[in-house]
Amino acid sequence: MVRRVLSLTSGRIAVGILVLIALLAVCGPWLAPQDPLATSDNTLASASGAHWLGTDYLGRDVFSRLLDGSRVSVLGSLEVALMALVVGAVPGILSVYSGRVFEWLTLRLADTLVALPFLLFAIAVIALLGNGITQAMLVTGALVSPLFYRVSRAATLAVARSPYVEAAIVSGASMGWIVRRHVWVKVLPPIAVALAQTIGVGFVIVSSLTFLGIGVQPPAPTWGGLLASDLGYLSHQPWAPVAPALLIMVTVWACNLLADAIRDVSGEAGRALVNQRKARARTGTSAPVSVGGSR
Repeated sequence: MVRRVLSLTSGRIAVGILVLIALLAVCGPWLAPQDPLATSDNTLASASGAHWLGTDYLGRDVFSRLLDGSRVSVLGSLEVALMALVVGAVPGILSVYSGRVFEWLTLRLADTLVALPFLLFAIAVIALLGNGITQAMLVTGALVSPLFYRVSRAATLAVARSPYVEAAIVSGASMGWIVRRHVWVKVLPPIAVALAQTIGVGFVIVSSLTFLGIGVQPPAPTWGGLLASDLGYLSHQPWAPVAPALLIMVTVWACNLLADAIRDVSGEAGRALVNQRKARARTGTSAPVSVGGSR
């Protein structure tokens, strides 16, 4: 699947952007040219050689704070996505094979979680447990998990009644072996699509919370926090919110683009892509490959 995704222009663009964001999260604090917490008298300065994106209202270097704050956004979005994956995908697969009682309970729980406003619950959890982003992201991931539950359940139902799964059951294969050997291969592509989309949703959630000043103790830099602080001084620096807003928008766009690319190369479209390439390799032609929905 990775090769198929990278064979699409949209897939290469999305992976390239997300790899760059990941590198910023890992190396950003060391790449920052100045101390992101150091204040100075040079407040609200314009962009210059010393300050590539200028300074904020306390004289701190905006570019350094932008690099240092990337780690919080990336880690928070991954916490949301991984928590949702674990809480949602496993019960979704097991609900098909674990009896009607377990199926009914998990369906009702998923319906309940869908109705809950996850952003408000994240704020409530922070109010109860303290101003920390990790606990808020874990709770938010649990509230987003119905997406993975329904995706994995639908994909498992499509496989559960297939002849090869029924033959494995008749032959005495264990349920764990059937899930690992047959079910997981079919469930993985739609789960990968949901995971990419959820990472984008996680970026929006982290940015929203930090924009409101929730989850991270000041003066720690975050993309949302930079956006909020810049909005208070638009009369002096009308361009200041562009950099953090652009980073958030491009990252979420790349996550959605990656989800579209995974969807385009999985299922029938993916098989058509492979077959067309094999046919082109046999004939030695260089005709362009056209796959419905590819980007």
